[in-house]
Amino acid sequence: MWQKFWKLLDHALFGTHTEGNAPLPRLLRVLRYPYAIVRDLIDSELTLRATSLVYITLLALIPLIALAFALLKAFGAQSELEPFLMEFFRPVGDGGPELVRRLMLFAAGVNISLVGVFGLALLLWTLVGTVNRVEDSLNYVWRVQRARSIPRRVIEFVALVTLGPLVVFAVIGFSKVAIDSVDFSEGAQFAQMAIRFAPYAIVTGLFTVVYIMMPNTRVRFWPALCGGFVAGLAWVALGKGFTGLVIHSSRLTLVYAGFAAVIAVFVWTYVGWLILLTGAQFAFYLQHPNYLRLGHAVLRLSNYEQERLALDIMARVAQGHRAGDAPWTVEQLARLLALPGIAIADMAEHLEKAGLLAQADDSKLFPGREISGITVAEIVTTARTRSSGHEPHPRLSAPGVQRLQTEMERAWRAACGERTLADLIEPGEKDKPA
Repeated sequence: MWQKFWKLLDHALFGTHTEGNAPLPRLLRVLRYPYAIVRDLIDSELTLRATSLVYITLLALIPLIALAFALLKAFGAQSELEPFLMEFFRPVGDGGPELVRRLMLFAAGVNISLVGVFGLALLLWTLVGTVNRVEDSLNYVWRVQRARSIPRRVIEFVALVTLGPLVVFAVIGFSKVAIDSVDFSEGAQFAQMAIRFAPYAIVTGLFTVVYIMMPNTRVRFWPALCGGFVAGLAWVALGKGFTGLVIHSSRLTLVYAGFAAVIAVFVWTYVGWLILLTGAQFAFYLQHPNYLRLGHAVLRLSNYEQERLALDIMARVAQGHRAGDAPWTVEQLARLLALPGIAIADMAEHLEKAGLLAQADDSKLFPGREISGITVAEIVTTARTRSSGHEPHPRLSAPGVQRLQTEMERAWRAACGERTLADLIEPGEKDKPA
């Protein structure tokens, strides 16, 4: 019954009756977004990844606070860290202030000069590992197959964990200066409204920056802003609801006694990461609406479709390279071939392993070697050899099956002949990258 319900809902939101500009089809197309988000929360790895981020966050919490405390102390602004932590742990209820006080005592007690080179390296390794796990989770949301190179990761992540606290401090400081400079005698209502909505704006801005910077792909500003806005609203709304639940729930204290605050921290950290990943998922669907129906399901292409896709990718890349045009990207090819980007990225990675294609960190594609030196038979063989790695022994097949396969192999190799990728490119009008 559950599967039938989802199939019925899928047909209702993605059937042919949803096409057109009438009010009902438009409404059904809008409803695809909450449907896809709920489906992913139930069936995909979002909840599992949020759970893993809880552990890595709590493991790196003390090093992160200690490093932020040391950096802010150099500017005489270490006191600004406590209000920021209070806002984060506010939803855990009465245990929040005590937890923040203990964390600040730990951070103040860490002396960077006494930690030593090994200790500092271990501290930075913990922080880089944390940001690395966050990037992997956002890459999963954005269907990114290739992570950043190790040198680029180290440089960007160290810059993030060192400059991040200073940026947050600057945002909070400028916000306070702006609020203090407001004349409440004139336009007091507007000033109070601005103060009331300041937390929403700050949280939305932080989420938007994370969505743009962290995934190893190009995220457009408008989808990132919409995702950050939805995540910011959910953060503030669920934070207030969670606070009320903790304050009015006597069972939590009765069951867990002194550990009630710790359990609340675990639960709220999990909710926070789930909110961040859900906002990223919404931003992804805004930028790539062709994934709304597929979601995180694995797209399985037939052997014929895989061969055609491999030839299409190599032909488009070679054609643009020979003409001196801008390199094709995975996203551009996905739009051109009307396929999810994950299918293009997966095949591109397979072609790269075979030495037929080269891929940059920004997903730009180049021929792996001279176009005239790449044969069509090589491309087809590469597409045909994509398997699970299990190769049955030939002697286990019936003699008739072996003869048929040999004849089929000879036939397609004869069809390819000595043609190269250069021969495959038509001399007519070429397609331009979108």
